[in-house]
Amino acid sequence: MIDRGWQRAFEDPIQLPDGRTLVTLHDAATFITALPKKESDLPEWQAAIEALMLVSRSGPTMLARIAVMRALNRGHVRAFDLSRKDKHWAQA
Repeated sequence: MIDRGWQRAFEDPIQLPDGRTLVTLHDAATFITALPKKESDLPEWQAAIEALMLVSRSGPTMLARIAVMRALNRGHVRAFDLSRKDKHWAQA
């Protein structure tokens, strides 16, 4: 039997910074509803809520996982590390 609704599990559970893990859509929804209103009103969290509601009806859980991960990492800026860049074969 296929999992349906809010009990559907993510293919890859989401690790939270505090060590907890979000395994199902319900876990993610509960986490978001526990956020302070000021934070949950941010566009990234609103997009995550919308994705969770859509996926709870049908669709790939990866869509909701991506939305939640984007909201969790909204302030993180990836820095480009030049020391890891390989030299082009023609350059000396």
